[in-house]
Amino acid sequence: MRAIQIDRFGTPDVLRLVDVGPPESGTGEVVVRSVATSINPVDDKTREGAIGEGTPPLPMTLGWDLSGVVVDGGDSGLRAGERVIAMSHQLSSGRGTWAELVALPAQAVAVAPQSVGPVEAATLPLPGLTAVQTLDWLALSAGERLLITGAAGAVGGLALQIARAHGVEVDALVSRDAQTAFARAHGADRVVTDPAAVRERGYDAVFDTYGAFLTEAVVDGGRYASIATQAGPVPDLSARGVRTTVHQVREDGAGLAELAGLVDRGAVRLRMESAYGIGEARAAHEHFRRGGLTGKIALTF
Repeated sequence: MRAIQIDRFGTPDVLRLVDVGPPESGTGEVVVRSVATSINPVDDKTREGAIGEGTPPLPMTLGWDLSGVVVDGGDSGLRAGERVIAMSHQLSSGRGTWAELVALPAQAVAVAPQSVGPVEAATLPLPGLTAVQTLDWLALSAGERLLITGAAGAVGGLALQIARAHGVEVDALVSRDAQTAFARAHGADRVVTDPAAVRERGYDAVFDTYGAFLTEAVVDGGRYASIATQAGPVPDLSARGVRTTVHQVREDGAGLAELAGLVDRGAVRLRMESAYGIGEARAAHEHFRRGGLTGKIALTF
């Protein structure tokens, strides 16, 4: 079968489409034939060698997101031929999803949303789980007020929609004027591009997607969650009774099922900028690196 691998770190030129043996599935695992995957920032950093300690050994198959069809459901209850989505924590497991066949733990797999196609569905798992798991930690109730920094990005845009679907009042910080329309159209009450314009002590919780560390925005006794692991820990706010965390995503089939339901109810709309065949992986990565994206970049099999 074909897979996209690297045997050294560097620019997109190190990406290789290679023939490898099929995966060996174990107890409690599901084998999926891939239809599509997508590129995430972690894939770009891994290819460059920017992750450092904890990177799986070379050669490695890259990829976290997966949309495909069950080949062997094992004892999971999933049927052969059923459309599914999954997220593999590639850094910790070494199981990359950029391959024609992927074996994953059943608890990392969920039935795909039925209202979108399989390529579009491949843009959901990693950013969607990052959003929903972080929102779960923030434990917001309907009517509470949330600030999302980077609310037009892949994770921030999904977090905005999920929070609004649960009745949370959301304000958004975006990086440029062109992104304000997106944030307003997806439910943000107030949208700003200048961090200095964010209300001080105005939010029950802050969801920080890029390390803005707008700690004065959260009320005393509130919650502050960052997903910007590269930016380091959130400053200590315990003197104000503020709980903080730097959230790292985990495999979560139940979370994927929740996300699929939100998509099928129309509460969450996915954004895909473009799709490339796996033979065009280098071009897809170059497109990703140019930035200015309005959606995710998918790779199809």
